[in-house]
Amino acid sequence: MNYGIIIYILGWVVFLTGSFMTLPCICAAIYQEQQGIYYMIVALSALLIGFLITRKKPKNHQFFAREGLLMVGSSWIVMSMIAALPFTLCGDIPFYVDALFESVSGFTTTGASILTDVEALCHASLLWRSFTHWIGGMGVFVFLLAVLPMVGGYNMHIMRAESPGPSVGKLVPKVRDTAKILYLIYFGLTVLMMIILIIAKMPVFDAICTAVGTAGTGGFGIKGDSMASYSPLIQWIVTIFMVLFGVNFNFYFFLLLGKGRNKKNAFKMEEVRWYIGLFILASVVISVNILSMMGSYSESIRHASFSVATVMTTTGFATEDFDLWPTLSKTILVAYMFLGACAGSTGGGIKVSRIVLVFKMVRQEIRSFIHPRSVKTITLDGKPVEKDTLRGVSVYICTFSVLFIVSMLLIAIDGFSFTTTFTSVTATINNIGPGLEICGPTGNYASFSVLSKFVFMFDMLAGRLELYPLLVLFAPRMWKKNS
Repeated sequence: MNYGIIIYILGWVVFLTGSFMTLPCICAAIYQEQQGIYYMIVALSALLIGFLITRKKPKNHQFFAREGLLMVGSSWIVMSMIAALPFTLCGDIPFYVDALFESVSGFTTTGASILTDVEALCHASLLWRSFTHWIGGMGVFVFLLAVLPMVGGYNMHIMRAESPGPSVGKLVPKVRDTAKILYLIYFGLTVLMMIILIIAKMPVFDAICTAVGTAGTGGFGIKGDSMASYSPLIQWIVTIFMVLFGVNFNFYFFLLLGKGRNKKNAFKMEEVRWYIGLFILASVVISVNILSMMGSYSESIRHASFSVATVMTTTGFATEDFDLWPTLSKTILVAYMFLGACAGSTGGGIKVSRIVLVFKMVRQEIRSFIHPRSVKTITLDGKPVEKDTLRGVSVYICTFSVLFIVSMLLIAIDGFSFTTTFTSVTATINNIGPGLEICGPTGNYASFSVLSKFVFMFDMLAGRLELYPLLVLFAPRMWKKNS
């Protein structure tokens, strides 16, 4: 175990967290809010600590998958702990466990909140909550790889540990160049959304918070009713961009930067076609199902499309309390919480590609019973899928199921209804945010016990980091220096 490189990278994560926190400091100065002093204290402290740690470069820069997993898991915990401090210090969230819940929910792009009155927060805290979504959406390590001359050819180990999906590859030969391309696309789409929202007459501050929250598919709202009080035009803009940020970013790379055959490959991505198809299917079914409640086709289509987009991309914004909708609509939305967005996007959930591969594996198994001697290779995008990838998908689904069941048993101790218990775990482990009943679109997680909040925080981190970077932290053998 190369502890030197782990501490060195942790130092850079602390430094970057402090750097990002200068944004709410500027916001507090603009709005002349005294709470900004606490953000400045935490930011300067993080910058100093990170600077001191990174002054001592490790002698051995070599690291492998094990160090990559430990770096990512421990870094996201440290990052969340630092980000929670100003919430408590400035008095916006007095109880530190609640502040930690809020910061973990922010970085993991979950959007679950313990706040009962979000509009009581200062502008600096509102911006910081939303901006944590943007940081966590693409990933702090992807940003780190993009801006820093990291350690040679081993960077893919930490990129794989943080990036969502059954497999992660390089868009271009160098990992650092891949990270730059991803963040340029991410930043470009975010700025484009801000501009369009401002043109649509959304206040500038609201547009910034909404854009960074949508980009990270997080869903922290700055109003008590989330997106309900904004105009239908703004709601449609948010719907479209939620769907766009749920697309595999490889699609945008091929579409914008690819040439010839690569550009055509963008439209051949099987996962993206399934993703769009499933979104349209659910939107149509739900819009028909809620038509009598909405009163018009335009209203039902708008609210159905928004709700499907917010659940499928795991964003968590809301225009309507879908907990009041018919059972069919609620069932579809809960099912889509597990489905999630595309691999390689900022969305959470199990991912469309994994679900597609699971169905293909089941189909192959059925065919093998009918035709025992036939040899059929599972393909995705016209290419054979490696056995290691298929095995990884199977193990992931099994691990996810075990973690889900254990989490439900622990949350059940609080004594809430089965619907609340089931959907709260579903919403946190899949990084959705709102569930049903107590934790529904108009509810929050404040009434859960401290134990449950820690379980939720673990689930949010595990869901965002694809389980293993967090689970390995609890494996004693992983920490042995010579193991």
